[in-house]
Amino acid sequence: MTGFVEGLPKAELHLHIEGTLEPDMMFRLAARNEITLPYPSVEALRSAYQFEKLQDFLDLYYQGMGVLRTEEDFYDLTWAYLEKARAQNILHAEIFFDPQGHTTRGIAFETVIDAICRALDNARKRLGISSRLIACFLRDRSASEAMATLDEILRHRDRIVAVGLDSAERGHPPEKFAAVFDRARAAGLLTVAHAGEEGPAAYVRGALDLLHVARIDHGNHALDDPALVERLVRERVPLTVCPLSNVRLCGVDTIANHPLRAMLDRGLFVTINSDDPAYFGGYLNENYIAVQQALGLTDAQLAHLARNSFNASFLPTADKQALVARVDAYQAAIG
Repeated sequence: MTGFVEGLPKAELHLHIEGTLEPDMMFRLAARNEITLPYPSVEALRSAYQFEKLQDFLDLYYQGMGVLRTEEDFYDLTWAYLEKARAQNILHAEIFFDPQGHTTRGIAFETVIDAICRALDNARKRLGISSRLIACFLRDRSASEAMATLDEILRHRDRIVAVGLDSAERGHPPEKFAAVFDRARAAGLLTVAHAGEEGPAAYVRGALDLLHVARIDHGNHALDDPALVERLVRERVPLTVCPLSNVRLCGVDTIANHPLRAMLDRGLFVTINSDDPAYFGGYLNENYIAVQQALGLTDAQLAHLARNSFNASFLPTADKQALVARVDAYQAAIG
């Protein structure tokens, strides 16, 4: 039953590179950097991955991030994800990173981006994976800090395609960052934003109207507003949905009750992604397989989701078409 997914060419558009920090690597980097973790073993750390809400995860996520100190650390982290991506037949990845999660603890912006970009470049040459890099602002920090972070981002404009908005959603509406996103767009950056994960449908609407995003990350609560759903369908706004993440953070009780099928039935432009896979129990293939099994998705629907992943990417049109053609060829060969 999983064979079709494993061979399916696909893209990943919602992946936080810091969220790929597996427990064994966390311990390895902690030892390298002479850091003592508050867990006696890898198993004890993994057992702590029990979350009741987004903030529970974020607390552990930022704590784990503390082992990332050197360029070598960031390179190893990124390369490990890219090797996993190649094994899962991910041909294109658009990767988030959180500059403020590092600069606020004394790590230079250049240390982070130089390492990530070196890994991405090596993946293009050695693994055949194309990529784009997206710098996210932490929405539970101030807009003035985000604006200062944008100064750093713009110094590396040639290596960053877009800015995003992530971290704790409730109480931090899109309008808080409107001026930051205006300036980013004026500089030629694309924009995306987490919206409707824990926050209301109004945050999705705000991300569209005030931040002028090209994609909505998550977007589950858009379904609470029928007029908004009609707009998303009409304007073909991509939603980067993360099923296993939604369940692990208790936004959805089971995969069987995930709104993905309702999204597909209503004609929404949906993609499947893994979000923070080291913490949520699965990478991209595991997310595809979970919804395939729990929602009874057909091979044709899975191929449709894979086509969406390429069409929703920030690749040039010709590249999108070439990758979609690979999905078509694969489906025809299997079918």
